Amino acid sequence: MGREEEKQSFWDHLDVLRGVLLRVFAVILLCGIVAFVFKEELFAFVLAPKYPGFVTYGVIADLCASFGIPYEMKTDVALINTGLAQQFIIHMKTAFCAGFLAASPYVVYQLFRFVSPALYARERKHAVGIVTSAYVMFITGAALSYIVIFPMTFQFLGTYQVSKDVVNMISLESYMSTMVMLSLCMGIVCEMPVLAWMLAKAGLLTPSMLVTYRRHAIVAILIAAAIITPTSDVFTLMLVSVPMCLLYEASITVAKLAARTVRASELTSETLGS
Repeated sequence: MGREEEKQSFWDHLDVLRGVLLRVFAVILLCGIVAFVFKEELFAFVLAPKYPGFVTYGVIADLCASFGIPYEMKTDVALINTGLAQQFIIHMKTAFCAGFLAASPYVVYQLFRFVSPALYARERKHAVGIVTSAYVMFITGAALSYIVIFPMTFQFLGTYQVSKDVVNMISLESYMSTMVMLSLCMGIVCEMPVLAWMLAKAGLLTPSMLVTYRRHAIVAILIAAAIITPTSDVFTLMLVSVPMCLLYEASITVAKLAARTVRASELTSETLGS
């Protein structure tokens, strides 16, 4: 099957792209408006990690109890607002982020639908798997940040005191920016196995290379974690770097699978050729 983009001119492609972008923007806007209207439900979800009843803290308490480890959940941290229009602005930004997240499957579908005519049938088949895997891994990383990394970071830093005379006053803006940044960074970091698969399939990366440079990678991961984390504490650094190290190990496994696939394909081609 040939490439269909040869049948259209540059201006035809531009017109199709304009239609795709308009549809994508309309769906994101609609989802954002819905999220903006349901303010109570939206912020009940967003602010859930600051309460002691959040599911993560319950799981930690149960695990500690099963091993006989004393665990005391610290009281929830009160958030404050420091700007006249800050709460309204944060409401709009949060609604937009929620709308974009809700519309993201449609966005990915529309963008892939625009690009896919430029691919051959075999390329399109592989592209579907790569795009789907990349999307799932990004959502997984963002969910991991929301469920584990951000709650633990917030409880540690939000309740940490150098003295009882110093009271923590966490702003809503600081809370939201930390949550969004950690979720975004973890979503991007979780693309590591997908990238390893693509590079291994292209012959630019081998499992032995990943194993050989494992120690170097750990140092690079620690540096990257220190850069991408919005806070500068060791606790958050470890929370981010440990999943990154696990993803690196997963990338080695994925690269091995990709290398086996490439070798199997080469053997099949040689057999058919002979």
